[in-house]
Amino acid sequence: MNTKAKLSLLGLFALVFILCSSYTRENFAESEIENIEFEIDENEPSRKKVLMDMLTDGLQRSHYAPATLNDAYSEKVYNLYLKRIDNNKRFLLQSDIGQLQKFKHAIDDQIKEVNLEFFEVSDAMLSKGIERGRSFYTKILAAPFDFSIDEQYDLDMEDRDWAADSDAQQELWRKSLKHSTLSRLVDKLEEQEKAVEENDTSVTIKTFEELELETRNKVKTSYDNYYNRLDKLESEDRFADFLNVLVNVYDPHTGYYPPKEKENFDIYMSGQLEGIGAQLQERDGKIRVSRIVPGSASWKQGQLKEGDIIYAVAQANEDMVDITDMRLDNAVQLIRGKKGTEVRLKVKKMDGSFVVIPIIRDVVILEETYAKSVLIHNNMRAGYIKLPKFYMDMNNGGGRSCADDVKIELDKLKAQGVDGIVLDLRNNGGGSLQDAVKMAGFFIEEGPIVQVKGREGAPYILRDVDPAVYYDGPLVIMVNPFSVSASEIVAAALQDYNRAIIIGSEFTYGKGTVQRFLNLDNFISGGAIDLRPLGSLKLSTQKFYRINGGATQLKGVASDLVLPDAYSYIDIGEKELDYHLPWDEIEPAGYFRTSSITNLDNIKKKSMARVEKLESFGLMEEKARRLEQQQDQTVISLSLKKFREELAVLDEESKKYKDIQKDSTGLTITQIPIDLEAMEGDSAKIALADAWHEKLSRDIYLFEATEVLKDMYFSNTGVLPENK
Repeated sequence: MNTKAKLSLLGLFALVFILCSSYTRENFAESEIENIEFEIDENEPSRKKVLMDMLTDGLQRSHYAPATLNDAYSEKVYNLYLKRIDNNKRFLLQSDIGQLQKFKHAIDDQIKEVNLEFFEVSDAMLSKGIERGRSFYTKILAAPFDFSIDEQYDLDMEDRDWAADSDAQQELWRKSLKHSTLSRLVDKLEEQEKAVEENDTSVTIKTFEELELETRNKVKTSYDNYYNRLDKLESEDRFADFLNVLVNVYDPHTGYYPPKEKENFDIYMSGQLEGIGAQLQERDGKIRVSRIVPGSASWKQGQLKEGDIIYAVAQANEDMVDITDMRLDNAVQLIRGKKGTEVRLKVKKMDGSFVVIPIIRDVVILEETYAKSVLIHNNMRAGYIKLPKFYMDMNNGGGRSCADDVKIELDKLKAQGVDGIVLDLRNNGGGSLQDAVKMAGFFIEEGPIVQVKGREGAPYILRDVDPAVYYDGPLVIMVNPFSVSASEIVAAALQDYNRAIIIGSEFTYGKGTVQRFLNLDNFISGGAIDLRPLGSLKLSTQKFYRINGGATQLKGVASDLVLPDAYSYIDIGEKELDYHLPWDEIEPAGYFRTSSITNLDNIKKKSMARVEKLESFGLMEEKARRLEQQQDQTVISLSLKKFREELAVLDEESKKYKDIQKDSTGLTITQIPIDLEAMEGDSAKIALADAWHEKLSRDIYLFEATEVLKDMYFSNTGVLPENK
């Protein structure tokens, strides 16, 4: 008997988060809310079928540009899925592809019928191919390689055909394994040759045969570990990958998040979690501690150390659970827990002894997530704010947000009497749209910040409604090709208002879409309710536009001052992703440009003159050209002699680029006094701060940003800033 499970979206405001690369607290108009119903067969409430039906139905109704479920869609899914499951073309054979061809234009029909045949057939083929690969690497790595043979290996996987048969596939594996062994062997040979040259008696000199065997065994260990991870994958994991292909064809930022991945995403966005504060890694079936987070529960308790191996976990007084050979994510789930609860860890220490370590869980703060600032002295006193992402706590309405934190940093810098501020959004992957709007508003009087448009209806404007200007001095925003989404909104708005000079790569990333997160558990009932947890769907529902009417989608934000970087001639960004949404434009919003930046053309000329004179930027330009050329050089020799000759040429070429930013730029970096006081006595935080300051002092891009600040200050005042 079939029953209907109603997926009501009428209460969507409380359940859905609109995202700009990540999350935000903004709401949509009620006209966009719909009711959704779909059929569930109570005789077979298959979790996989329910998920596929829910995702497809929800996307068709709510996605910005819903795909038409036809043969063209089916072909996209088919091609993308094969690319995902066997991108290196190591597992499937041409005969497998021949059998799968019948599904190429049938996947759309199977989706409509909630039929999993394509997934099940392809998954079975993949499993067989993985086992063939296991037999190949075990057999091939059991015997020495002959590195005197003059043969080549092509690293370009995309244009390679699938192997015609098992013998051809084994040959592909042989060359790949030989390349992996050769690369490591050359490193060992060079280390040993250097030791002989320097008469280093601490190094044991080995024969070539001994080094080859040692290297080959290490390659085998790497593959053993890789296959151990594959063995721990469950059917649900592979199906989640399949679901992601079905939804990624709509656009690259639409995706399915299983429960554990959603939890990790929330942690990434908020910068905190409840647990013990130990970063873990799985190696050889054992869970090792790779880092203790300063200030965390583990750090305060003091017994757990980097390098310790965790063998078992217990909750308070419960029995120990052995986690040897357990998947890392499952082990993490046992160790994490609510603040104030106790977890006991059975740990093997570096000296071989075993101890049981009790730890009371607490909130773990990942400080590297959050905004932070310093003072920069360069014949002026400049403020510098680094914002790694537009974070917010989605599970706590009163939690920490990046806009609030940036305002705190602004207040601290203003109290120090800075002459200008650099806001560094390089490598900022985006995040909260609400915080982006709020943050841009700190630097202007009230007005529009960004326009947002759904697939139907007119666009609406997100505004800064606070008339206060929290900082009105010279402002430079640093960007690069990995400045994404929310960071592009801030840069674009302040550029349109003539409020800041954007400096960095020619263009930013080019992501101009808005996402919602749906917790699927909230929309399921009836015969499938026992299938919870189902995870979450992130779907693109809107596009955002600059207040000048242009989209940042694909085109990104163009810098006012372009600086050479290593990626200048490499294709990077949204335009390189499969099935991205197109660029378009709408009518501009009503806004008035400020007079904050005067004589921009002259500032550009001065910057260009400095960049042309600075050797480091010239070397960066050369490095970018070299990387462009190397992209096309994919065929390498597997002869030891020729491989070393090719490597020597590359090493010699790269020497001049290796230490482009090794020298100090002359910038002096100091901590804000109030922050310095807060760190007093905390050696870990002081060491981290010192390392960061040292890195900033060698940053040629930051040096140029402060020079631009000086030019802006002079243009606005007619005098140079004081030597501070």
